[in-house]
Amino acid sequence: MTAIVPTPEVLPRRGALGRLYHGETKIDFMGRKWWAIGVSAALIVITIVSLFAQSLNLGLDFKGGVQWEVPAAHLTEDQARAVLNDNGVNATDAKIVHVTASGVDRLRIQVGEQSPEEIQKVYDALAVAAQVKSTDISANSVTSSWGSAITDAAVRALIVFVVLVSLFIAWRFEWRMAAGAIAAMLHDVLISVGVYSVLQLEVTPATVIAFLTILGFSLYDTIVVFDKIKENTARFATSRLPYDDVINVSMNQVLMRSLNTSVAAVLPVLSLLVVGAGLLGAVALREFALALFVGLITGSYSSIFIATPLLAQLKNRSPKYKSITAPRATGAELELLVLGGSPTVKKDVQRARASGEGVETVTARKPVTANEVLSHPPRPRKKTRR
Repeated sequence: MTAIVPTPEVLPRRGALGRLYHGETKIDFMGRKWWAIGVSAALIVITIVSLFAQSLNLGLDFKGGVQWEVPAAHLTEDQARAVLNDNGVNATDAKIVHVTASGVDRLRIQVGEQSPEEIQKVYDALAVAAQVKSTDISANSVTSSWGSAITDAAVRALIVFVVLVSLFIAWRFEWRMAAGAIAAMLHDVLISVGVYSVLQLEVTPATVIAFLTILGFSLYDTIVVFDKIKENTARFATSRLPYDDVINVSMNQVLMRSLNTSVAAVLPVLSLLVVGAGLLGAVALREFALALFVGLITGSYSSIFIATPLLAQLKNRSPKYKSITAPRATGAELELLVLGGSPTVKKDVQRARASGEGVETVTARKPVTANEVLSHPPRPRKKTRR
């Protein structure tokens, strides 16, 4: 009887895209983790500095105030400011922007909280200045307390979500993976908030909804990676491979799936930005879609370069992996592991190199007999009486 040692077969060489599609890449993700962490750290520092320097550009729903939307065919920004000053409203701090809705160019005028009498006076004066009927002008008044209620509800939802997700991942996987997933989610939200702060994009309730939606996508992508890591951890349980090898193998095997998920999620959001906000002028879609677009990109990035490196740092301190000092596999060694090699393939490659043989000899090994696999000769089978 012959025992077959599971080794990778010699596969035809594919191009870069072919290897990516079939999950046969050999990217050393853990070797590049410090570059990625450095980029994330720089972005987080920029976010914090921007938040302290200029804060967020909160919309009317958060800071309170009055908003008028007027057709801009016969009304300029300077004329709108003049109308505000003539009616006792300080136009210096007024925010006036051009928006396009349903193919109509309009002026959106936002000021602080005003009395009902002042709102009506400006309403009538804008109708005269714009040469339109009063019914063509929309007015919206919001108190700052309503914005505070939205903020408090969003913060409570975030806290509850993080706690429940942490408990579930710790139960389903382990607490180290829960820590990595939560860190990746907070990283994504912080970077997304930083983009809005640096570019001074307006934060609206739609933006907050998009930020909370980002958490779900970031978690999904991270769980896909962690599930593969758990599977390979069990596969290599009997070997003494560094945990970095387990992560590198898992990341290469699910890379195409992560890219497919990200592309499938980004394309509809991109269409909202280009078609909905750009061509059709739907400003509300732009506020929602832009936050989603930034969050989806950072979510895909963080699942690879934030969640898994943090998991590796925590796992390498555990008793099982702390004593393993062997270097992680790279190049041909990593490729053999990714292609489905046995847990001992790394040692086989090292022996082949030490003896002057090529790595290819590992993939072309012949089946060995049971006597060669066992550390002692097999015992003779006893004869039984019939």
